[in-house]
Amino acid sequence: RDRLALTGVTQPWEHQAQAAELARQGHSVVLATGTASGKSLGYLLPVLTALLEDDRATALYLSPTKALATDQLRAVRALSLTEVRAATYDGDTPHEERDWVRRFAGLVLTNPDMLHRSVLPRHGDFARLLRGLRFVVVDECHSYRGVFGSHVAHVLRRLRRVCARYGADPVFVLASATVSEPEASAARLVGRPVVPVTTD
Repeated sequence: RDRLALTGVTQPWEHQAQAAELARQGHSVVLATGTASGKSLGYLLPVLTALLEDDRATALYLSPTKALATDQLRAVRALSLTEVRAATYDGDTPHEERDWVRRFAGLVLTNPDMLHRSVLPRHGDFARLLRGLRFVVVDECHSYRGVFGSHVAHVLRRLRRVCARYGADPVFVLASATVSEPEASAARLVGRPVVPVTTD
Protein backbone atom coordinates (compact mmCIF):
# COMPACT_ATOMS: atom_id res chain seq x y z
CA ARG A 1 0.00 0.00 0.00
CA ASP A 2 2.82 2.37 0.85
CA ARG A 3 4.48 1.81 -2.52
CA LEU A 4 1.21 2.36 -4.37
CA ALA A 5 0.55 5.53 -2.39
CA LEU A 6 3.88 6.90 -3.59
CA THR A 7 2.60 6.48 -7.17
CA GLY A 8 -0.61 8.35 -6.31
CA VAL A 9 -2.85 5.33 -5.72
CA THR A 10 -4.23 5.72 -2.20
CA GLN A 11 -7.36 3.63 -2.64
CA PRO A 12 -8.36 1.17 -5.39
CA TRP A 13 -11.52 1.59 -7.38
CA GLU A 14 -14.37 -0.77 -6.61
CA HIS A 15 -13.77 -3.06 -9.61
CA GLN A 16 -10.06 -3.31 -8.80
CA ALA A 17 -10.73 -4.26 -5.19
CA GLN A 18 -13.46 -6.71 -6.20
CA ALA A 19 -11.23 -8.50 -8.72
CA ALA A 20 -8.29 -8.61 -6.33
CA GLU A 21 -10.40 -10.00 -3.49
CA LEU A 22 -12.02 -12.67 -5.67
CA ALA A 23 -8.61 -13.76 -6.93
CA ARG A 24 -7.18 -13.89 -3.42
CA GLN A 25 -10.11 -16.09 -2.40
CA GLY A 26 -9.17 -18.53 -5.18
CA HIS A 27 -11.72 -17.59 -7.84
CA SER A 28 -10.61 -17.16 -11.42
CA VAL A 29 -11.81 -13.78 -12.64
CA VAL A 30 -12.09 -11.71 -15.80
CA LEU A 31 -11.77 -7.93 -15.54
CA ALA A 32 -13.88 -6.58 -18.39
CA THR A 33 -13.69 -2.83 -17.93
CA GLY A 34 -12.98 0.11 -20.21
CA THR A 35 -9.67 1.31 -21.55
CA ALA A 36 -7.52 3.04 -18.90
CA SER A 37 -9.78 1.78 -16.09
CA GLY A 38 -6.86 0.40 -14.08
CA LYS A 39 -7.24 -3.29 -14.86
CA SER A 40 -3.57 -3.91 -14.16
CA LEU A 41 -3.97 -2.95 -10.50
CA GLY A 42 -6.81 -5.47 -10.26
CA TYR A 43 -4.41 -8.30 -10.99
CA LEU A 44 -1.21 -6.82 -9.57
CA LEU A 45 -2.74 -6.50 -6.09
CA PRO A 46 -3.24 -10.26 -5.54
CA VAL A 47 -0.13 -11.25 -7.50
CA LEU A 48 2.30 -8.95 -5.70
CA THR A 49 0.71 -9.67 -2.32
CA ALA A 50 1.19 -13.41 -2.84
CA LEU A 51 4.81 -12.93 -3.86
CA LEU A 52 5.51 -10.72 -0.86
CA GLU A 53 3.81 -13.07 1.60
CA ASP A 54 5.48 -16.28 0.42
CA ASP A 55 8.93 -16.40 -1.18
CA ARG A 56 8.05 -19.75 -2.79
CA ALA A 57 5.02 -18.29 -4.58
CA THR A 58 5.30 -17.51 -8.28
CA ALA A 59 3.12 -15.94 -10.95
CA LEU A 60 2.95 -15.93 -14.72
CA TYR A 61 1.84 -12.99 -16.86
CA LEU A 62 0.83 -13.68 -20.47
CA SER A 63 0.32 -11.01 -23.10
CA PRO A 64 0.00 -11.10 -26.88
CA THR A 65 2.92 -8.69 -27.41
CA LYS A 66 6.41 -8.28 -26.00
CA ALA A 67 5.85 -4.53 -25.71
CA LEU A 68 2.93 -5.02 -23.32
CA ALA A 69 4.96 -7.39 -21.15
CA THR A 70 7.79 -4.87 -21.07
CA ASP A 71 5.36 -2.13 -19.99
CA GLN A 72 4.04 -4.31 -17.19
CA LEU A 73 7.56 -5.14 -16.04
CA ARG A 74 8.33 -1.41 -15.96
CA ALA A 75 5.20 -0.80 -13.84
CA VAL A 76 6.15 -3.52 -11.37
CA ARG A 77 9.72 -2.28 -11.08
CA ALA A 78 8.49 1.28 -10.54
CA LEU A 79 7.02 0.12 -7.22
CA SER A 80 10.57 -0.69 -5.99
CA LEU A 81 9.52 -3.89 -4.26
CA THR A 82 12.97 -5.43 -4.01
CA GLU A 83 11.56 -8.76 -2.76
CA VAL A 84 9.65 -9.23 -6.05
CA ARG A 85 11.95 -10.78 -8.62
CA ALA A 86 10.23 -10.01 -11.93
CA ALA A 87 11.57 -10.63 -15.43
CA THR A 88 10.45 -10.98 -19.01
CA TYR A 89 11.01 -14.29 -20.79
CA ASP A 90 10.64 -14.02 -24.55
CA GLY A 91 12.52 -14.51 -27.79
CA ASP A 92 14.73 -11.49 -27.04
CA THR A 93 15.82 -12.71 -23.61
CA PRO A 94 19.54 -13.61 -23.71
CA HIS A 95 20.31 -17.24 -22.85
CA GLU A 96 22.23 -16.36 -19.69
CA GLU A 97 19.23 -14.37 -18.44
CA ARG A 98 16.86 -17.24 -19.25
CA ASP A 99 18.72 -19.41 -16.78
CA TRP A 100 18.30 -16.74 -14.08
CA VAL A 101 14.56 -16.53 -14.83
CA ARG A 102 14.16 -20.29 -14.51
CA ARG A 103 16.06 -20.38 -11.22
CA PHE A 104 14.99 -17.22 -9.44
CA ALA A 105 12.14 -15.16 -10.97
CA GLY A 106 8.94 -14.94 -8.97
CA LEU A 107 6.95 -13.11 -11.63
CA VAL A 108 7.62 -14.22 -15.22
CA LEU A 109 6.18 -12.06 -18.00
CA THR A 110 5.92 -13.92 -21.29
CA ASN A 111 3.57 -14.84 -24.12
CA PRO A 112 1.61 -17.96 -25.11
CA ASP A 113 4.14 -18.89 -27.80
CA MET A 114 7.04 -19.00 -25.31
CA LEU A 115 4.86 -20.89 -22.87
CA HIS A 116 4.13 -23.45 -25.61
CA ARG A 117 7.61 -23.68 -27.13
CA SER A 118 9.94 -23.18 -24.19
CA VAL A 119 8.29 -23.53 -20.77
CA LEU A 120 5.95 -26.50 -21.11
CA PRO A 121 8.19 -28.81 -23.18
CA ARG A 122 10.99 -28.24 -20.64
CA HIS A 123 8.79 -28.15 -17.56
CA GLY A 124 11.44 -29.90 -15.48
CA ASP A 125 13.66 -26.85 -15.90
CA PHE A 126 10.76 -24.68 -14.72
CA ALA A 127 9.74 -26.93 -11.82
CA ARG A 128 10.28 -24.19 -9.21
CA LEU A 129 8.10 -21.76 -11.15
CA LEU A 130 5.36 -24.31 -11.81
CA ARG A 131 5.36 -25.76 -8.29
CA GLY A 132 4.79 -22.35 -6.74
CA LEU A 133 2.43 -20.99 -9.38
CA ARG A 134 -0.36 -19.10 -7.63
CA PHE A 135 -1.62 -16.83 -10.41
CA VAL A 136 -1.71 -16.76 -14.19
CA VAL A 137 -2.61 -13.37 -15.65
CA VAL A 138 -3.94 -13.38 -19.22
CA ASP A 139 -3.89 -9.79 -20.41
CA GLU A 140 -5.77 -8.57 -23.49
CA CYS A 141 -7.70 -11.84 -23.47
CA HIS A 142 -9.91 -10.67 -26.35
CA SER A 143 -6.86 -11.24 -28.60
CA TYR A 144 -7.27 -14.98 -28.24
CA ARG A 145 -10.17 -15.86 -30.51
CA GLY A 146 -10.73 -17.97 -33.60
CA VAL A 147 -8.09 -20.55 -34.48
CA PHE A 148 -5.43 -18.67 -32.51
CA GLY A 149 -7.73 -18.62 -29.47
CA SER A 150 -8.30 -22.35 -29.80
CA HIS A 151 -4.54 -22.96 -29.79
CA VAL A 152 -4.02 -20.74 -26.74
CA ALA A 153 -6.89 -22.48 -24.94
CA HIS A 154 -5.15 -25.82 -25.46
CA VAL A 155 -1.85 -24.38 -24.24
CA LEU A 156 -3.54 -23.10 -21.06
CA ARG A 157 -5.14 -26.50 -20.45
CA ARG A 158 -1.73 -28.09 -20.90
CA LEU A 159 -0.31 -25.58 -18.42
CA ARG A 160 -2.96 -26.58 -15.90
CA ARG A 161 -2.15 -30.28 -16.37
CA VAL A 162 1.57 -29.69 -15.92
CA CYS A 163 0.96 -27.52 -12.85
CA ALA A 164 -1.17 -30.29 -11.34
CA ARG A 165 1.78 -32.64 -11.77
CA TYR A 166 3.78 -30.28 -9.55
CA GLY A 167 0.94 -29.87 -7.04
CA ALA A 168 -0.16 -26.38 -8.15
CA ASP A 169 -3.60 -25.15 -9.15
CA PRO A 170 -3.18 -21.50 -10.19
CA VAL A 171 -5.93 -18.91 -10.21
CA PHE A 172 -6.46 -17.22 -13.58
CA VAL A 173 -7.00 -13.47 -13.82
CA LEU A 174 -7.95 -12.26 -17.30
CA ALA A 175 -8.27 -8.69 -18.48
CA SER A 176 -9.75 -6.96 -21.50
CA ALA A 177 -11.38 -3.69 -22.44
CA THR A 178 -13.21 -5.12 -25.45
CA VAL A 179 -14.06 -8.77 -24.81
CA SER A 180 -17.66 -9.66 -25.61
CA GLU A 181 -19.44 -12.07 -23.25
CA PRO A 182 -16.49 -11.93 -20.83
CA GLU A 183 -17.61 -14.74 -18.55
CA ALA A 184 -18.21 -17.26 -21.35
CA SER A 185 -15.19 -16.20 -23.42
CA ALA A 186 -12.81 -16.37 -20.47
CA ALA A 187 -14.18 -19.72 -19.28
CA ARG A 188 -13.72 -21.20 -22.77
CA LEU A 189 -10.16 -19.90 -22.86
CA VAL A 190 -8.98 -21.26 -19.51
CA GLY A 191 -11.26 -24.29 -19.23
CA ARG A 192 -12.81 -23.45 -15.86
CA PRO A 193 -15.52 -21.17 -14.45
CA VAL A 194 -14.57 -17.49 -14.32
CA VAL A 195 -16.25 -14.69 -12.38
CA PRO A 196 -16.79 -11.50 -14.41
CA VAL A 197 -15.96 -8.10 -12.91
CA THR A 198 -17.26 -5.07 -14.78
CA THR A 199 -17.98 -1.43 -14.06
CA ASP A 200 -21.61 -1.65 -15.30
